[in-house]
Amino acid sequence: MANLTVVNVDDEYPALQLVKQYCERIEDVDLIQSFQDPKEALEYLKENRVDLVILDINMPGINGVELLQQLPYKPLCIFFTLETQYAVKAFELDVVHYLVKPVDFETFSKALNKAKDFLQFKNSAYGLQHEDFIMFKSNYVMNKVFLKDILWVQGFGEYIVLVTPLKKYMILDRMSNFVEKFESFGFIRIHKSYIVLNSHITSYDSGNVFLKNGGKLPLGRTYKASLKDLLDNG
Repeated sequence: MANLTVVNVDDEYPALQLVKQYCERIEDVDLIQSFQDPKEALEYLKENRVDLVILDINMPGINGVELLQQLPYKPLCIFFTLETQYAVKAFELDVVHYLVKPVDFETFSKALNKAKDFLQFKNSAYGLQHEDFIMFKSNYVMNKVFLKDILWVQGFGEYIVLVTPLKKYMILDRMSNFVEKFESFGFIRIHKSYIVLNSHITSYDSGNVFLKNGGKLPLGRTYKASLKDLLDNG
């Protein structure tokens, strides 16, 4: 497995030095750049893809949440901050971990190892073998599932569940990763916790999506417009 490439952004120099010292003690981790200026970090990250960004939140000019949202791709992220009020927002952004300063090495190491696990699963959990099915690991077993048989995908924090007519499969992965990989096959996000294959949709109303098998899933307000556009143009 390739080393985890990391960029650290924090306007406090002692915090940058601490993260550098911690990263040097962890195997398979390359801290390639550290930035005190978040705007400089943003420009660098727009031009250079990395696996993980470690971000302070309260910084001058642009905060860590805004920086992450402006990136043209979705690296893994760990917030490393004194702030506590952004924990819910961090969950919405699919961050790997939310570390509140001060952080000891053991806690930091667990967060980095968690990031390495996510990267490994992101790169290899799904193997697209053919245009109509995927292979993935679930419960230490490789499974083959036809894309057309996935009724919906439900997110549970760090895990997703693929729901088929016969079985459910739990996978260590994030909703955003699944969408990124498979939205071209007709999967659409209809709620912060649900993705559905559009060929299984029969109708929708103000708060629900109805499926051919009689199932009903919640429809989030922020996803209604994209669903309407997809079905109208589909």
